[in-house]
Amino acid sequence: MGRVKVNLTLDSDVAKAARALGLNMSRLAEAAISEAAKVERNRIWREQNRAAIDLYADEVTKEGLALARFRTF
Repeated sequence: MGRVKVNLTLDSDVAKAARALGLNMSRLAEAAISEAAKVERNRIWREQNRAAIDLYADEVTKEGLALARFRTF
């Protein structure tokens, strides 16, 4: 996976503090964007699959877990 240049606009105090602390702003921004994308993908997946999730939850509530009799804990 290659790297690509992008332009970001940051609050000047935030950038100044990051530079003073020797933080790698590119890596920090990349990590934060990656995490935000993961959270959003998960939110979208849950939204798209809400009906199936709710149906399964109702089934478990009414009938219990399918393999519950085999549980040892």
